[in-house]
Amino acid sequence: MVYRHVKLSRSDVKGKKYKMEFYNKDKQRIKTIHFGAIGYSDYTKHKDDNRKANYISRHQSSENWNVPDTAGSLSRWILWNHKSLNESYKSYLNKFNLTKL
Repeated sequence: MVYRHVKLSRSDVKGKKYKMEFYNKDKQRIKTIHFGAIGYSDYTKHKDDNRKANYISRHQSSENWNVPDTAGSLSRWILWNHKSLNESYKSYLNKFNLTKL
């Protein structure tokens, strides 16, 4: 599936932090992914480089981070990439050649 646009917002699903909505070139929503468990910290919150390295080490063998539309990839590139959520989001958009809606 080819996505062109995405929209990040707070999740309305119990137990999840965020949701990412994926849109095609005509701005029709194709898919929604909820990610980030409430109750667990992430790099944008604690900003601890050792905890980030541990997260990456734990998850890299079981998750595909090369696609934009999985909860694992979203967690890796949005919650565990940069210390700022905004910086991580910008980096994610650039990495997967997407535009923000």
